[in-house]
Amino acid sequence: MAKAHISATNATDKTIRAIDRKRERERRFILNKARDNADEFATRVTQRLIDREVLEINSVQAVRDAFVEQLKSLPTMEEFDIQMKVAPIRTLIQDPNILSLYLTGYVIEDLINNPAIEDIFGEDIDIYRAIDSIFKVLRPPQ
Repeated sequence: MAKAHISATNATDKTIRAIDRKRERERRFILNKARDNADEFATRVTQRLIDREVLEINSVQAVRDAFVEQLKSLPTMEEFDIQMKVAPIRTLIQDPNILSLYLTGYVIEDLINNPAIEDIFGEDIDIYRAIDSIFKVLRPPQ
């Protein structure tokens, strides 16, 4: 029996679909893990942003609670809402962690309006790196 001819386009499409499935599985895993450990991660992110002098705040608990709320709501958020938050900073780094990127956008756009925040310092990349230093443990090794 003759072997069916596999075109380059078909093989490329299969590869692209496999990569997309892998990214989606990784994304779901990261968001669910962050939700399941929201209290711990929120505490660590808040402390890291304070330690690196990115945030100047008057209430650690209020900022921590804001992060807990975000982490718990992320897995049920619409894809469109997540993409809208990360769109302005998507090119900040190559192959970003979606959770770190989302929280960076949250700090830049929304957390600044929290009454507990006095000021936010640093470039977008500094904020991303501080946040990603906590969440990089969730990414599987490449």
